[in-house]
Amino acid sequence: MKLDTPETAPPLDAQERREVRPIICYPPDALAPPQMDRYRAAAKGMIKRDEVLVQPRDAACFSVKAGQIFRIVSVDGPQVGDLNLWNANDLTERFYSGKTRALHGTHVSTGDRLWTSFPHMRPMATIIGDSLDWYGFDEFGGSVHDVIGTRCDPYTGRLLSGNDYHYCCHSNLTRALAAETGLPLNEAEAHVHDVLNVFMCTGFTRDTGQYFMKASPVRPGDHLDFMAEIDILGGLSACPGGDCGGEHSSDVAPCYPLLVEVFDPAPGSMDGWHPSTGNPYIGGHGT
Repeated sequence: MKLDTPETAPPLDAQERREVRPIICYPPDALAPPQMDRYRAAAKGMIKRDEVLVQPRDAACFSVKAGQIFRIVSVDGPQVGDLNLWNANDLTERFYSGKTRALHGTHVSTGDRLWTSFPHMRPMATIIGDSLDWYGFDEFGGSVHDVIGTRCDPYTGRLLSGNDYHYCCHSNLTRALAAETGLPLNEAEAHVHDVLNVFMCTGFTRDTGQYFMKASPVRPGDHLDFMAEIDILGGLSACPGGDCGGEHSSDVAPCYPLLVEVFDPAPGSMDGWHPSTGNPYIGGHGT
């Protein structure tokens, strides 16, 4: 955080420097737009193929083929989820929260894409439906579905509380990935990454710039829908914070399951469509 009382005297032109207008670092207008008309048509007649129920304070993995749709649903009560996504055929290619944030903003919704890590950097999923899109930004600057928080984890928890807690989202995702892939726990942990905080309501305080959370507006039946742009292995943790209106790394908050549903697209809707391809950068990095 910035100092309440700066130690350095401001220069004579301090106000002039502050008044320089900002520019968007990564304007997304030059990106090829997602095929939203096709994806909406695919969703209208989609056919359910699988589902995974994620238990409270736990995580589970699920598989989605390129061109399939997956939906995360609140089922019994207000609950947020921490989402990891990997290339199903190469775990080193995974969701890149930071670049997704740089391109689409701190909170994502319909039409935004989730991007993969370097050197691949391509769309891995596109959000095609969001029942909480009505929320927008509230008076505190809060909104839902953020790509700014990393995930609750036992390491930060230990430093802040002095206690070991084993059912935070980082640990939940580690156990789930190890169980799904057969990797040893320490190897699975290395693949767990910064998340999409599904349904979580967050922002930054205006006075100190600190990351905050507040009770999620999610209610049973609310959902977030994605089109898989590549073959995906997903991991979803039902956060121990429940709706994250209070604590998030303990057994105090009421918690509920989350449902992941996987659908085939409407017949014929994806004819001629192809999964996203790798980044066209030629490589070399100037050598």
